Amino acid sequence: MTTQRITKRTVDALKPNGREFTVWDDAVSGFGIRVRPTGAKSFVVVYRAGSGRGAPVRRYTIAVVGKIAPERARARAKAILGSVAHGHDPANQKTAERGTPTVAELADRFMADHIEPKRKGRTADFYRDILDRIVKPEVGTTKADKLTRTQVARLHSSLSETPFQANRVLAVLGSMYAFASRAGFVPEGTNPARRIDKFKESRRERFLTVEELERLGNAIREAETAGIPWDVDETKPNAKHIPKAKNRFTQINPFAAAALRLLMFTGCRLREILHLRWEHVDLERGLLFLPDSKSGRKTVILNAPALAVLGGLERIGPYVVPGDSPDQPRPDLKRPWTAVTKRSGLVGVRLHDLRHTYASFGAGGGLGLPIIGKLLGHAQAATTARYAHLDNDPLRRASEAIAGRIAAALEGKKTGDVVPMVPRSA
Repeated sequence: MTTQRITKRTVDALKPNGREFTVWDDAVSGFGIRVRPTGAKSFVVVYRAGSGRGAPVRRYTIAVVGKIAPERARARAKAILGSVAHGHDPANQKTAERGTPTVAELADRFMADHIEPKRKGRTADFYRDILDRIVKPEVGTTKADKLTRTQVARLHSSLSETPFQANRVLAVLGSMYAFASRAGFVPEGTNPARRIDKFKESRRERFLTVEELERLGNAIREAETAGIPWDVDETKPNAKHIPKAKNRFTQINPFAAAALRLLMFTGCRLREILHLRWEHVDLERGLLFLPDSKSGRKTVILNAPALAVLGGLERIGPYVVPGDSPDQPRPDLKRPWTAVTKRSGLVGVRLHDLRHTYASFGAGGGLGLPIIGKLLGHAQAATTARYAHLDNDPLRRASEAIAGRIAAALEGKKTGDVVPMVPRSA
């Protein structure tokens, strides 16, 4: 959390960085400046409406920056916090006085009271992006109880080129109006996102073959040792600025290479590996104890290849895959993944496809979907069901048996155990 003395100089120096953020005052707790992705700034004060950690968090917008000076905004924040200390809820009173909130105001309350306290950071960021980037610019000024299904359907249709995103807009709006109904902001049952036909989403699942995995493995070994040579077009005007041929290699460090291998050997999600701490690794028992995965607490069974990868890593900080600073995790694997997939000729393969590949090898090997679901940490069997078409071992045996008998019959052999079908008499 960023804190500093809020002054005119502080306000003027704040610049948008592509996402909403707040700088908090170091003198008055809860008083700060909210900066939106558009660059709009406003003085806000945040407080709990009630006693105890379970009390809802409220955000009260004092004024837009430029309408009042920082010192006056700080004085207003103190007055609001004083009112809260006497049992009042200024934000709720403000909403009641103004009547039904607009969609934009409802979105802010939805984020502050429901999503941010109850959802994980990346999920909250996803909700905020949908609301700030898509919903607010289109229908933000509409009163929440006046938003119609026609308006939402029109917004949904405008996103037809990105069907996944369009459908997520409906999901976020539906969740927001369920919250609004429970909180009394709109009449019970109000949901303008209901009964709008969603776009068909083609599930994108890519499974690497044995041959593709071999190429990928070769590329990773090359990248962590000699380095992957660059492809340079010497005829281009900017070619003269490119380093000399002996320096045109992309190398990846041992931690990035280890992360890629662990993703393949464990089927873990990307953040489960990048945020893995050594304190959660039990090499003796061959287990990872993840305290907070997407599906909650999770135990990952380490196989021999994964144990070998972990056993060969140097411990330079709390994280198994450290970033530039040993005390921080590596933020992503975009550059090394791009380098090795390009080198191995794998087009359009995502890091998450390594998890699908892990599952596909298990399903194709006849391990059974319940076992695969437990290995992947799926909370619901329906999530694992996407691999059902790969769990074909019993079907393959049945198909072989049927075709074997037919082939034997065609060749006149009796070993096929073909039973003649005697038609029933009419």
